[in-house]
Amino acid sequence: MKNILFILFLMLLVACKTNSEEKQTAVTIKDDVVFLADDKLEGRQTGSDGEKAAAEYIAERFENLGLEAKGTESYFQPFSFKPKTDPHQEVNYTVKDGDSTITGINVIGFLDNKAENTIVIGAHYDHLGYGAEGSLFRGESQEIHNGADDNASGVAVLLNLAKKLKAKNTGNNYLFMAFSGEEMGLLGSNYFTKNATIDLSKVNYMLNMDMVGRLKQDSTLAVYGVGTSPILKQVVKANNSKFNIIEKESGVGPSDHTSFYNNDIPVLHFFTGQHEDYHKPGDDTEKLNYEGMETISTYIFDIISDLDDNGKLSFRKTKNESEEVPRFKVGLGVIPDYLYDGKGMRIDGVSEDKPAEKAGLQKGDIVVKLGDSLVTDMMSYMRALSSFDTGDKTKVTVKRGEDEVEADIEF
Repeated sequence: MKNILFILFLMLLVACKTNSEEKQTAVTIKDDVVFLADDKLEGRQTGSDGEKAAAEYIAERFENLGLEAKGTESYFQPFSFKPKTDPHQEVNYTVKDGDSTITGINVIGFLDNKAENTIVIGAHYDHLGYGAEGSLFRGESQEIHNGADDNASGVAVLLNLAKKLKAKNTGNNYLFMAFSGEEMGLLGSNYFTKNATIDLSKVNYMLNMDMVGRLKQDSTLAVYGVGTSPILKQVVKANNSKFNIIEKESGVGPSDHTSFYNNDIPVLHFFTGQHEDYHKPGDDTEKLNYEGMETISTYIFDIISDLDDNGKLSFRKTKNESEEVPRFKVGLGVIPDYLYDGKGMRIDGVSEDKPAEKAGLQKGDIVVKLGDSLVTDMMSYMRALSSFDTGDKTKVTVKRGEDEVEADIEF
């Protein structure tokens, strides 16, 4: 049955292929997202037939854009592994065929400008299938998690950049990579850095796009890794005329740029923010801001252009901000707005049947006090939350419009 499904996927792929490079370059960001986030690909879970069909599509796009194959099997770099039973253990990539073995596929294309150094431009293309581990969906039946924002959006911007960079900014080569296994622990990017198909010492810097499809009305864009090279903060600021940029120094985060940062490579990671459909079936194509994605692609292109004649960037280690995050036993049941840079913690979504919903908290509320602790930002919110245990009762104060509202919370 699986083989039949895969053949059907490939038939769909063939139907969508273009017959010339001229037509291929006319493929839009939305076209790429619509294909990758279609129900027929069944959520692109790592190792699934749907992910294989997505890999075939991306490889075909690379070929028609004139990129050279740079995998170990044409455009593909397959890797096999057994899922971790302990989240702290190292993944075992060197496994023989057998029970529980999964094979992911990185898709890699190369634009050779005969330059000394290479820029890596990456985005993961795997997602959660019908609701693999990591799903936040609490419905009774299985539903496809199409991952339009996470991360068909990043792959679509990657392909758009490949088109933009043909014969432009030739001071570097470009390695375009669609990673597998990100949702299972950055497995594809980790594997590549341990089994690179180019000389990693010649990588200038790495750009990563993960969830860039929902630019909000206030045009807030998070850019992580600005501290990983001395010049990056200045370049990110100098080329911006469209966005409210939220800068993060650290090169460590829950996406594939971390694998490159850990190999002493400067990184920038672009992100338009969390939302209520994150890791749920509702992350679909009609909810994306395609004009915003095009603007982000142009912004990244401008950053590349600015750095084109700067030679190889120097690397700088940054503080790992994730190590400072307090541990907590309870939660409010909200999705924080990670891009909010005002005073307090703004709620971007409220989960059903959780303490926040029971207390009447709403999307858009700004938490300014939790118990006896003032909340001035995300870190102070997490510190306050870490002081509570299951069964504790306290009060929460939120700013709702011009009013302050106090509510009772039971964890």
